[in-house]
Amino acid sequence: MHRRGGKRIRMDDPPPEYVNPMTPATPMTDYGGQSVHEPETPNVNYSGFNVGAVANSTIAEAAPREESEDHTEEETRSPSPAPTKRITRSRGRGGDGGYVGRLAESPPPPPLRRRGRGGRGRGRGRGAAPPPAYSPPPVLLPGDDENSLYNILRFNKTAINQVVDMWIEEYKSNRESALVQLMQFFINSSGCRGKVTPDMAQMDHTLIIKKMTQEFDEESGEYPLIMTGQTWKKFRSNFCEFIQTLVKMCQYSIIYDQYLMDNIISLLTGLSDSQVRAFRHTATLAVMKLMTALVDVALLTSVNCDNCLRQYEAERLKARDKRASERLEVLVAKRQELEENMEEIKNMLSYMFKSVFVHRYRDTLPDIRAITMSEIGIWMEKFPAHFLDDLYLKYIGWTLHDKVGEVRLRCLQALQPLYECEELKGKLELFTSKFKDRIVSMSLDKETEVAVHAVRLVIAILKMHPDVLTDKDCENVYELVYSSWRGVAAAAGEFLNVRLFRCDEAPPPARSRRGKARLPNTPLVRDLVQFFIESELHEHGAYLVDSLIESNPMMKDWECMTDLLLEEAGAGEEALDNRQESSLIELMVCCVRQASTGEPPVGRGASRKHHHMLSKEQAKMVSDDRAKMTTHFMVTLPALLDKFGADPEKLTNLVAIPQYFDLELYTTQRQEGNLTLLLNKIREIVKVQTEAEVLETCGRTLEVLCGEQHAVYTRCNVARATVTDMCVNRYKEAIDDYRSLVEGGETPDADELFNVINSLRKVSIMYMCHNLNDTNIWDSLFEDLPKCVRGNESGMPAQALVYAVRACFYSVLWSLHELEERGEGGPLRERLAAYCALCRDVVARGLSAELREEAYTSICDLLIFFAEQAGARRPALEADAALCDLLNDFVQEFVFVHHNYDGQDERRIEELHKRRNFLAAYCKLIVYNVAPIRRAADVFKHYIKCYNDYGDIIKATLSKAREINKLSCALTMELAMQALYAELVQRHASPHRQLPEFLELKELAKRFSVMFGLDAVKNREALTALHRAGVSFAALDPPRHLLFLEPLAEFSGKLLRQDKRAVLKFAESRFSTMQWGEEWAPLLAYRNSLLTDAPDERPPPARRHYTRRNRGQNEEEEGDDNADSDAEAV
Repeated sequence: MHRRGGKRIRMDDPPPEYVNPMTPATPMTDYGGQSVHEPETPNVNYSGFNVGAVANSTIAEAAPREESEDHTEEETRSPSPAPTKRITRSRGRGGDGGYVGRLAESPPPPPLRRRGRGGRGRGRGRGAAPPPAYSPPPVLLPGDDENSLYNILRFNKTAINQVVDMWIEEYKSNRESALVQLMQFFINSSGCRGKVTPDMAQMDHTLIIKKMTQEFDEESGEYPLIMTGQTWKKFRSNFCEFIQTLVKMCQYSIIYDQYLMDNIISLLTGLSDSQVRAFRHTATLAVMKLMTALVDVALLTSVNCDNCLRQYEAERLKARDKRASERLEVLVAKRQELEENMEEIKNMLSYMFKSVFVHRYRDTLPDIRAITMSEIGIWMEKFPAHFLDDLYLKYIGWTLHDKVGEVRLRCLQALQPLYECEELKGKLELFTSKFKDRIVSMSLDKETEVAVHAVRLVIAILKMHPDVLTDKDCENVYELVYSSWRGVAAAAGEFLNVRLFRCDEAPPPARSRRGKARLPNTPLVRDLVQFFIESELHEHGAYLVDSLIESNPMMKDWECMTDLLLEEAGAGEEALDNRQESSLIELMVCCVRQASTGEPPVGRGASRKHHHMLSKEQAKMVSDDRAKMTTHFMVTLPALLDKFGADPEKLTNLVAIPQYFDLELYTTQRQEGNLTLLLNKIREIVKVQTEAEVLETCGRTLEVLCGEQHAVYTRCNVARATVTDMCVNRYKEAIDDYRSLVEGGETPDADELFNVINSLRKVSIMYMCHNLNDTNIWDSLFEDLPKCVRGNESGMPAQALVYAVRACFYSVLWSLHELEERGEGGPLRERLAAYCALCRDVVARGLSAELREEAYTSICDLLIFFAEQAGARRPALEADAALCDLLNDFVQEFVFVHHNYDGQDERRIEELHKRRNFLAAYCKLIVYNVAPIRRAADVFKHYIKCYNDYGDIIKATLSKAREINKLSCALTMELAMQALYAELVQRHASPHRQLPEFLELKELAKRFSVMFGLDAVKNREALTALHRAGVSFAALDPPRHLLFLEPLAEFSGKLLRQDKRAVLKFAESRFSTMQWGEEWAPLLAYRNSLLTDAPDERPPPARRHYTRRNRGQNEEEEGDDNADSDAEAV
């Protein structure tokens, strides 16, 4: 890549101090062989501007530096001399190094940064308070000029062009007055109410800025650029538009008059170097927009210069007798003027870049850094001949490491259009090689939008430089198709399409064994299957599909997929192996599901509070996709079920496809024959298969097919009756054979036991989706339930009893459904009472853990379904104290227990999922107010210890409990703490503060106290009751339980002052005989926590001897104190 001046440019690392952005206007040390503040240039002296004097308030001489190549020393930079008047352009072009008025001056030195007393202008420069959520609309205050530029733009009274026209007229008549108006506009736009008088306009700009800083309102943290609301948003837009329009309308004369731009640039440069954040932010935005406007002027000037040159060449090439010498002279003069103007603009751009950009691109304020990155991207895109150079690109590369996501995002947005322009390819090679790794790593950024833009930029890099990205780089992006963030996953899907799923050249025509031509997407589908297999995330096919379905048409090429599955491989083709077939079927079913519903997989869609709603266009597309999918699979699905009927894994996926059909097409397209084939296949699968997952999918598919609103209901209902009758008859035959053998004193063999288990499995699964109560098998099922309890053992397998318990549960629910739908519940009340009584016995004394777990789940769900409701006709089921104790004991035994699953991650995850379901079932009883809130105390006490596994469930239960009753919830929290402390005392005879159990108790108290929020009035009664209960518990055994008061003190800060006094009196009444000893220290600490807002009752502090401090130390500490107090005031 071309380098200016032959100097080496280091771009790969950010500046040394970049990780912690420097304070405003502090220069950086030399980096990479030159000062990073200055782009290298072959010529130090610019015509019109001396840019050798860098505008930096804290400029220092740079040490001489040796080049590694030529070992020559550069001149040391020195501060600029005293300002002189502006010289003419002709003198400037003479290269005499003359300084240009105020533009040649260094910006004003900022105030010192020592934290002293009473300094002005620091309120906005450091640690200003963030703006409020809403800022009031602007109003005119006494003394404001409603005709000032600021107020005209603020109230949006007049069109921007008209405002600029009026100002230009004023400038032509009295440029000093117009300049004062413009300076006043920038000062007011910063939020400063100071007045710029005509006399001040003749002053040095450093003094003007100092005076305006002194008149700033330090108490307010607001200024127009950060204020919220539609009015202020419009003002920001008007502010930027005004600057650009002003330059545009002055581009032919005024900006070259050696007065306006000198003064404005000088003022803005000084303001951008200010300690006051409002000045710095506003001036930086103004300078950046000013540079953008000048870039537009430079482009137009360049075009005019080229046109002038062409006209000159055309005139010069004419014959001598037809050539107009006067026109040639005019064109030469015009071209010379345009070149002078172009040079003038470049000088202004270079000066502002060095004076403002190189300092503000790493300002402490993220908004300022974001502005600089946005604008430099615009300059590079519009004026690549000047700005698209490594000298400028390195600033974007360094800022890619910024700590703030918005700044990183602006960097990526600046680079995106550059990489999409093929003409700029050569100028980006070095930058790409240096910062490619950083851009690829940003695809894992914690900010979702940054990650999305990073992936899109990687795609642009891939298109421009296909050989730059390594396989490792690509793999990092590949994995993002499984990201939980849908935008990131979709962007990664686009990367896959560009990198992998594309046809560079037409593949040779391929045919199946029977001669059918393969579709164009066949090789892409094969690649997709291979990618899915190699990713080793076989349970997340839905996420891969969601990443690609909107960007790649092969995801809806149903014919291509089914041909690969049904057609045998032809000559030269490689047949799919078993793993590839399973993967293709899984992906195909995921495509069917998403295409027919339009819903993303779980975890990628909108939250439950913001349900994903399809637009009209999306709904139309989903309807069309569903119709196309149904039309295809109505014909091919029976053949697929026939071919893969012996593979449970493939069947589970294939049988689910009819759940997404548009069933009306069976009648409108006269496909009743294929419907009959499908129903027969389902019946055959239920008859032959024994896998629970396959049977459950068949039951759900039949449930969907038998919707009463469909025209095919009658035909499907007959098929459903056939399937359910078959399952019930199989069960009756198997159980009769089993019972007859047992009654005859014989032992059933393995086949007979298998028949019982298999038939009960099918009955319980069919009961889940279909009402089998009309088959009258309740008595037969319930007859075996007493065998689940210890003492009534029989030879019946425990797994069969689990299915019997489950089938009876669904029978009760279907009876409830009949009662609610038709008012006919049958013997529901008696069955419910008998079933619940038996389940209680099973939970307490079940034969196996599986039986106890099934009975526990059934009881919890029935308590929800049959909760007492006013006016309900259904029987009520009450959670009495004995039942609550039973369920709580089960939770403590089965949920809050640690198992060692070393090397068995899948089993560990399965068991954790099961335990989470048990805990959720119990917590639902609290949330739905079925069980009293105090029953959750034994769950809450595990909040800290089991936070990783169950923290979300417990936290949600706590939140709901507080919504139900704040007082009961607070007392339950205190009970949980009591329970933990009781366990602590039981384990350790003499508890102390350093015990891990006690630290856990204190952390639990902190978490509980945070949940009470900031509204002390609403929580007043609850917190007072919590303290009273805690004090009472501590008073039961004073020396031993006093340590409990330490975690209780975590809640003291939430009490109102009068409540603290009341609690204190209550505590003193309970501890009337207070002793002085180490074991009584917690009581003193608790008492002090209640006295924080009552100085008159606080014990006197310990006396300390006076130590004399030296003056410097005293001032420094006072300065720190003042700074702290200032921060608190803000």
